[in-house]
Amino acid sequence: MARYRLRFLLQEFDLRGPEVIIGRSPECHITIEDPLVSRKHAKILVDPDVPPRITDLGSRNGVRINGEKIEGIQELTHGDRVRLGTQELVFYQATRQRREARTTGFMTVCHQCSTPYPEQAKQCPHCGAPARDEDTMSGLIIEPRRTWTFQLLGEVIERALATGRTSEAVRLMRRAAREVDERLTSGEGIDPEQLTHISGFALQLADQGGGVEWVTWALNVHRQQMLFPNQRLVDQIEKLDLATMPDLKFALGEFAQWAVAERVTLRPPPDPQRVDRLQQIAR
Repeated sequence: MARYRLRFLLQEFDLRGPEVIIGRSPECHITIEDPLVSRKHAKILVDPDVPPRITDLGSRNGVRINGEKIEGIQELTHGDRVRLGTQELVFYQATRQRREARTTGFMTVCHQCSTPYPEQAKQCPHCGAPARDEDTMSGLIIEPRRTWTFQLLGEVIERALATGRTSEAVRLMRRAAREVDERLTSGEGIDPEQLTHISGFALQLADQGGGVEWVTWALNVHRQQMLFPNQRLVDQIEKLDLATMPDLKFALGEFAQWAVAERVTLRPPPDPQRVDRLQQIAR
């Protein structure tokens, strides 16, 4: 009989039928501590006559297989990457000879992402530091976890904003802001498109009553990255009700002055019309 398993970080789980429930609840067969994982998030159906299949149990953030969100029941194949919340599990078919799970031995902490992993590993299986992004446990080349965690947070924030769940959007935005701040502090940097994306959500929160803090945060991270907001972000700033955020005028004026002084070192140099426009908004 075929034997199937899920690999999650340093752990391996046998999939024994007829069903395996995965979620945040301790009552699940496999428990994952992640605020973006529902209490009962997904179910894997294990039948000896057919390949294992997975289905979403009505979770808020869905189930993704190899990056694609599933609908209904989907068959699992060897090597599939199953993403729940910000966590990723690898599905595989084990060999006939059962291999006992390896002990981890002495652990070390990654200097890049602070994830513990076996000391004998040549690199972090979480982020790939220092040489490359590689899962040393499975040999699979995977997308760095910090990147797709950031992308997933953006998707969830966007959904919360679109449905008017402002308090939830604020909570998730604070987590995204911490992620950005950690990446900047560690020297990783942020892709300009990703920065524009998450800054746009921050400005939406400000527009929905979130206050000046989200605008100043977006300006500060642009300043740290030596970037000037693109046309879309300037449009969003212009639409804000500055009467409700009197402190914002000073922050905008100071940022515009900094951009003029650093114009040569910014990448790319900002369009003078955009800088003038920001100064006019501040006035």
